[in-house]
Amino acid sequence: MTTRIDTARPPHQVLDATDVARVITRIAHEIVERAKGAEDVVLLGIHTRGVHLARRLHAKLAQITGRDIPLGTLDITMYRDDLQLKPARAAEHTEIPPGGIEGKLVVLVDDVLFSGRTIRAALDALSDIGRPRAVQLAVLVDRGHRELPIRADYVGKNLPTSLREAVQVQLSDVDGRDAVLVGDRDYAARSSQALASRPGE
Repeated sequence: MTTRIDTARPPHQVLDATDVARVITRIAHEIVERAKGAEDVVLLGIHTRGVHLARRLHAKLAQITGRDIPLGTLDITMYRDDLQLKPARAAEHTEIPPGGIEGKLVVLVDDVLFSGRTIRAALDALSDIGRPRAVQLAVLVDRGHRELPIRADYVGKNLPTSLREAVQVQLSDVDGRDAVLVGDRDYAARSSQALASRPGE
């Protein structure tokens, strides 16, 4: 009889709440500097956690500039190229600020940049809405392994990973705390299955 040795490791924390807050503050200052005051900036958060990060950036930009930077949300569900590979999920709402995006500097906000396919879908969705002057990307984590020629303009943390690892961003708005965790992908999958199989949950 062969005994299977479980080598999957539980996730470890690479950013805590203080780190996340510091990163958001730094990205906000970088946006103001590069956009020369952020006068024509529009923030669009990509569902789901990108929306919450965009709201935090919006609040920080208001503190820095004293202005209410236009804020919206972007749903990319129907623009993904893996719709047939993943379980179907309900579409979210896309909300564009009253001033629109025509001629504006749109900053897309997401939690993790990985293959680049989410951002490609976001660009496709954006092209159906209007024609911004330019589009930039802000992410909390860039974990590498790009499959498309896409890069972020603002990065909270560059995090070298292997394809066997999973990166999990937790935000207090959704998860009850702010943290970034890295762990074995198999361990994360088994943990999710175990939670789903618990009776009454």
